Amino acid sequence: MPSAEATPVKAQQPDPVPPTREDRVAAAGSELIGGPLGRRALPGTSWWTPVRVIVLVAIGMFALGLVQKAPCYNGAWFFGASSQYTHACYSDIPHLYQGRGFIDGLVPYFDRLPGDMEYLEYPVLTGLFMEAASWLTPGSGTVQAQEQWYWMVNAGMLMVCAVVIAVCVTRTHARRPWDGLLIALAPALALTATINWDLLAVALTAAAILMWSRSRPLAFGVLLGLATAAKLYPFLILGPLLVLCWRAGRWRAFVVALGGAAASWLVVNLPVMFFAFDGWSKFYTFSQERGVDFGSFWLILVQNSDHPPSTETVNTLATLLMVLCCAGIAVLTLTAPRRPRFAQLAFLIVAAFILTNKVYSPQYVLWLVPLAVLARPKWRDFLIWQACEVVYFLGIWMYLAYTTSGDSHKGLPTDGYHWAIAVHLAGTLFLCVTVVRDILRPDRDPVRRHGDDDPSGGVLDGAEDVFAIGPVARPATRTAHFEGTRVRWGTAGGQVGGSL
Repeated sequence: MPSAEATPVKAQQPDPVPPTREDRVAAAGSELIGGPLGRRALPGTSWWTPVRVIVLVAIGMFALGLVQKAPCYNGAWFFGASSQYTHACYSDIPHLYQGRGFIDGLVPYFDRLPGDMEYLEYPVLTGLFMEAASWLTPGSGTVQAQEQWYWMVNAGMLMVCAVVIAVCVTRTHARRPWDGLLIALAPALALTATINWDLLAVALTAAAILMWSRSRPLAFGVLLGLATAAKLYPFLILGPLLVLCWRAGRWRAFVVALGGAAASWLVVNLPVMFFAFDGWSKFYTFSQERGVDFGSFWLILVQNSDHPPSTETVNTLATLLMVLCCAGIAVLTLTAPRRPRFAQLAFLIVAAFILTNKVYSPQYVLWLVPLAVLARPKWRDFLIWQACEVVYFLGIWMYLAYTTSGDSHKGLPTDGYHWAIAVHLAGTLFLCVTVVRDILRPDRDPVRRHGDDDPSGGVLDGAEDVFAIGPVARPATRTAHFEGTRVRWGTAGGQVGGSL
């Protein structure tokens, strides 16, 4: 019989991890519904499975987010410039129904728009999503009524995306299904879900990560390519995946994933690229030409400088900072004492993009929510970060209320808005630091504490390392004292070099 130390992690089939037994914040919060799970409880014997509970909670929170938009739905979107900001219920969706020609039946990317924006400035799959919602919107009645209908149709479609995200995150870490509650209860998700169409790309990315966790690289690649066709950021995840597969020697899985991503992206984009290149390229030229905008540290720099840098300079510096972050993540991946988990690096690369980018719209927090849950499923840290994002959510609307209220100046002045940006940056950096600490100290990782290796890693889960640099490349001579389940994990020589 093999020893417990040499037994692969996947063969042990341990019990699910109840968060109320390992997380003090979760245990305290559970008092609202009867308290922590008892030792005599029989999980899995009720119709109320984690997935079903989490889906219902997610729908309930999404509905509360719709209620929060009620003042705008009832008039603030249509009457007065600042009331939609003072009520913190702004959304792009009703405004762009008319502003991007959907109300007139214009075809995105093919038909030229009146006004300053010549073509729709969104990626192709998002444009198709917007167009499909317009098909379901009644074309009769006042403009206000049609915009209200359009927002409601989009809200229904985006709610489906939110449910997909909750289900995918719940199923990605099989032993930790209740982590999905972090998704369902995230206040930033409820507040920002219907500001724009970002949930489509987030849902496709979450589904892609679920497929990778099931060792289905082709399905992962196809879904990630579709996600990139809806929003640019998902392709960033391929970078850390490349380095992880390099360290583990899983080149075939990565090539299959890359091929699937490229193929699905091309299937969506090539027809529009071929027949309406100017409209297709608008998203990319707009992103390049767009000046420093809300939410970024670049805005603080520009608004406090007598000689602010040009857009070209900011583009160059932001790109350089992002390249440095990518290099740092690559070095961390290859030198960490234990190969980092895929979700940890996916979170770090997207967070780096958000922190270095020249714009941070409030709905961009949606990009990070599922990745944060998978990377650092710790209630205290997650709620601290969410509190910072709620502060920023209120800060940007109060700042816009201040700038649009004329001489009355109702809202938050520029200095106050800069503090709101700083809170957002600090919250995101805080979560990044905790994830990096977990990578350098695997015994602090909530996921690995119970013996798992990389439950979202798919072919990487439990794999031996074939390449590493630094001390980890040499066989370990001792292991630290630990409490918990010993698991086998790879080093460059295939040694058992660490434990939890």
